[in-house]
Amino acid sequence: MTCASCANRIERKLGKIDGVTATVNFATERAHVRYPSTVSTADLVAAVQSAGYTATPVPEEPEVGSTDSEAARHDSLGLRLVVSAVAALPVVVVSMVPALQFDYWQWLALALTTLVVFWGGYPFHRAALINARHGASTMDTLVSIGTLAAYGWSVWALVFGTAGQIGMTHEFTLMLGAHDPSGQIYLETAAAVTVFLLAGRFAESRAKRRAGSALRALLDVGAKDATVLEGDVERRVPLAALRVGDRFVVRPGEKIATDGVVLSGAAAVDTSAVTGESVPVDVTAGDAVVGGTVDTDGHLVVRAEKVGADTQLAHIAALVTQAQNGKAAIARLADRVSAVFVPIVLVIAALTLIGWLVTGHASTEAFTAAVAVLIVACPCALGLATPTALLVGTGRGAQLGILIRGPEVLEQTKRIDTVVLDKTGTVTTGTMTVDAVVPAAGEDADRVLALAAAVEHASDHPVARAISAARGTDLLPVTEFGSRAGVGVVGTVDGVRVSVGKPDDAVPAELREVFGAGRTAVAVAWDGVVRGAITVADSVKPSSADAVAQIVALGMTPVLLTGDRPEVARDVARQVGIDRVIAGVLPDEKAAHIASLQREGRAVAMVGDGVNDAAALATADVGLAMGTGTDAAIEASDLTLVRGDLLSVPQAIRLSRATLGTIRANLFWAFAYNVAAIPLAALGLLNPMIAGAAMAASSVFVVGNSLRLRRFR
Repeated sequence: MTCASCANRIERKLGKIDGVTATVNFATERAHVRYPSTVSTADLVAAVQSAGYTATPVPEEPEVGSTDSEAARHDSLGLRLVVSAVAALPVVVVSMVPALQFDYWQWLALALTTLVVFWGGYPFHRAALINARHGASTMDTLVSIGTLAAYGWSVWALVFGTAGQIGMTHEFTLMLGAHDPSGQIYLETAAAVTVFLLAGRFAESRAKRRAGSALRALLDVGAKDATVLEGDVERRVPLAALRVGDRFVVRPGEKIATDGVVLSGAAAVDTSAVTGESVPVDVTAGDAVVGGTVDTDGHLVVRAEKVGADTQLAHIAALVTQAQNGKAAIARLADRVSAVFVPIVLVIAALTLIGWLVTGHASTEAFTAAVAVLIVACPCALGLATPTALLVGTGRGAQLGILIRGPEVLEQTKRIDTVVLDKTGTVTTGTMTVDAVVPAAGEDADRVLALAAAVEHASDHPVARAISAARGTDLLPVTEFGSRAGVGVVGTVDGVRVSVGKPDDAVPAELREVFGAGRTAVAVAWDGVVRGAITVADSVKPSSADAVAQIVALGMTPVLLTGDRPEVARDVARQVGIDRVIAGVLPDEKAAHIASLQREGRAVAMVGDGVNDAAALATADVGLAMGTGTDAAIEASDLTLVRGDLLSVPQAIRLSRATLGTIRANLFWAFAYNVAAIPLAALGLLNPMIAGAAMAASSVFVVGNSLRLRRFR
């Protein structure tokens, strides 16, 4: 493919097969096709070939880096550009400076221009010919007709006119003027336009490779092999040979081969390449690890849990690729325009030629104006406006741990005015921790915690784990342990009978406020007397308050939605700065509350991480799933935040808006360029060579504008 209209033609051809829908991405040179079981991949390839192109199915697992054919095409384009530029330079210089026009200069210019137009411009002519055989026209049609017309006129003037005479000279002008048609040659136009267009095409190719570099870098972080343990023997195997259940060794400085669970050892793991998180994560036996992350300082033995396309890294790559294959609604407008643009331009060029001749101008002026229209009209920038911005934006998002499922999400984020936040695991850590130890009058807080932790250590209840963890490893021995469901636990510690659990009526006055505050609290008693109270809370993530402040700064209203008790929810909301709270919501009611907000006229984004959030995420205008959450939540979402940090929410919304803004700016300038340039060319105010340079410059501008997203923070 060489332009947006190529992609559009392939889409239409595939779409004519019953049950098939296709999206063809010009920048990535890939088609994303949905088709029924009655259609085979061979049918799809045949349809593409019937449109004049070739296609091959891509492997299920993402490829790392560019393919050999892509690299070869890029290098071939570079060679054509260099040789053509060297050959075209003397042609342009001698044609523009009469003082340098020696005897036979025009014939030397013809020889050099022939090389440039036919060898350098071969990709344009070949594409135009293939499309012509299928009754279609593309941007290459304009380029080919324009340059061949300039070249053909020059050959006619040299052979049959006066331009071939020895000692002939002529002036170069930016605008058209009255000249003897038979004495005018446009070799410098044909040569320079070809070089400018090759330069633009090469810049596009290079930019597309750079734009996809974020995804290639992400895929490249994966390990290439692993040290597998077979009994006590270590064996180095390629990553493809690794199977679920295999045990493998990871030494300091090595990449973890695949997703798994640590069986033994302890280490700090650098997850920045996958999650964007800069602080290493400490892991030990029982902890999950992700393939592609780096063991910084310890020896680990890991059991492989997921391999190949099932790993988190592969899922990330698949989501990013899926997003890059899609098209936003605004981009489809550009596709529709480009599909009819080329025939319209051919008509305008013909009318320009006729108009100049009818109004009494010289045929050379009429011809030159028509060629300028053909060349300046090439809307290559339109074809690049959306895909390059998507490539860079989604790739940059992947580097930051933000996965955008599709381009349509970008347009939705522009409308968002309300962000609904799930509490547990999103605003809070989802892990219970001791909030306060309140001793009764005359008691010591440390002793209250020490005795309670000793008894609770033998229980698996989340509250019990929080209390025992607060004491650390310095635990007193316990005997005669007993558990009473729904009441608490008892045991003998340090010679006294200790009970921890629900308070009875004999709570000292100074502790009654603790149990009435709405927080989860347990009474600690020994010798039949309540000696203190311990409150336990799901702690707020350190970054949550800052994230909420950024959400407000973006002009959106945060809402806390939770199934927890109202008093607990209000306490969390107060800590992070949220005014509106919806509490006591059952899991299956969350989607209904989202719908209720939408009926109020709000555009809602939902942020969650659990299975119970999946329906709400799907109902919301934009669903954002914490990557630390469940697969169901991630599948139902539009954006996945790999790091599980609430600060990623405003960052994701800003990135989405920045990417959409770049697409809009690209399309505006691409349209504006064509709208302004075509009339100028038709009126004879643009020399074809300047027109070619301007057309190439518009494409480079669009690509450069997209590449600015690589600096997004």
